[in-house]
Amino acid sequence: MPAYHHGNLRTALLDAAERSLRQHGAEQLSLRELAREAGVSHAAPRRHFPDRQALLDALAEAGFARLDTELRAALDAAGEEFGPRMHTVAAAYLRFATEDAALLALMFAGKHRDGAERLVEAAAAPFGLLDGLIRQGQAEGVLEPGDSQRTGIVMFATLQGIAALVNGNLVAPELLDGIVATAVDQFIRGSRRR
Repeated sequence: MPAYHHGNLRTALLDAAERSLRQHGAEQLSLRELAREAGVSHAAPRRHFPDRQALLDALAEAGFARLDTELRAALDAAGEEFGPRMHTVAAAYLRFATEDAALLALMFAGKHRDGAERLVEAAAAPFGLLDGLIRQGQAEGVLEPGDSQRTGIVMFATLQGIAALVNGNLVAPELLDGIVATAVDQFIRGSRRR
């Protein structure tokens, strides 16, 4: 049982919810079970999460924040050149997508729900980072000019497809790095200004 200290119940509940999400999926998440795990009354979580959907939304929002942090750290470590930046960010995204597949699914499902403005706002940061990277490639003449979002969707769809293959046990996780490198190289070649 995790140590719960007065004042950090929300964090303790989110940590427990993320562990449960990884092990059992979103359908099994229960405020009552999380309260039991935290060693508090079954009503205590309602101070932070009025219902199960609020908990799921908070998890998704935290997921987008963590994704943004991880992508930014990867980008900062990659230097200034577009190619290495694209490779590094793609690898960081796929690491997140394969290590936290259930969380990623929750993040994407949640942001398309009515009333999910906070999730849409949270998603804007990591996806804005990816769009900025595509724009960099276009500005440097590495990628063909045009609608950066349209070009970015092609890269994103490629990454999501790779993640789905790994998460579905159709591709061994140890092959991921080589596949990502090949995918990014092919994306850059195929998107290069003619």
